[in-house]
Amino acid sequence: MRAGLLALCLSLLLPAGASAAGLLSLGSSEEGGDWDAVGRIEIEGRAFCTGALVAPHLVLTAAHCLYDSDTGARVPAERMQFRAGWRNGRAAAYRWVRRAVHLPDFVYAAPANSERVRHDVALLELQHPINNTTIIPFETDRRPDAGDQIGVVSYAHDRSEAPSLQEMCEVISRQDGVVVMSCSVDFGSSGSPVFSFASGTPRIVSVVSAKAEAQGDAVSLGIGLDGPVERLRSELDRVRAEAALPGTRSVQAGARVETGAKFVRP
Repeated sequence: MRAGLLALCLSLLLPAGASAAGLLSLGSSEEGGDWDAVGRIEIEGRAFCTGALVAPHLVLTAAHCLYDSDTGARVPAERMQFRAGWRNGRAAAYRWVRRAVHLPDFVYAAPANSERVRHDVALLELQHPINNTTIIPFETDRRPDAGDQIGVVSYAHDRSEAPSLQEMCEVISRQDGVVVMSCSVDFGSSGSPVFSFASGTPRIVSVVSAKAEAQGDAVSLGIGLDGPVERLRSELDRVRAEAALPGTRSVQAGARVETGAKFVRP
């Protein structure tokens, strides 16, 4: 499948108000203990996304999770909570969010296309770090290449009380910063970490932004992490140094590049 000619019918993943094939439920501490740094992000107590710790005080997720899907308004950071390792009504750790940042080129109301997906990443700074020897933040790595084997840990509307792991999916193509994957996602999977296992330990190589169809097959779309995470970390450092108020802030992003993919709102 040629990346430049890939035609996609994209459906935006919204925070979520019979598990798919190939998904392993992580509903017990024995099955899911190694994944406790993945958690549910509760949004004003009425919706949720998925996120993952990349430092004791930082959670990586999708930028569109910072917005109310009904009004398009920014959700105040203090109305969001990260529940690490959430399963069956309990979490390994609970933390409120202090502030959130996303890339400036992400526009929530923008058309459903690759430009929107390419900038759909955010960092949440927690009110207090999670310093727990059993909850280990994940490292990030370069974006994966076509053909690479990857996995996703996610919550979704039909598996909201425990995360699921899909180990056997792959990168179909990369086009202008968008990673097209065969992984199964659904509403609530927004912000889910995409893992590479090539190094021997799971490392986050993308963040789930949307689901789509490519030539009749269901696919998921994510952003490559080369560059965005570093820019977001730098912006958080600046905000803390200036003692700024909590809220979404902008950082400098790369130049816009058009893609040959065709997106249609469902």
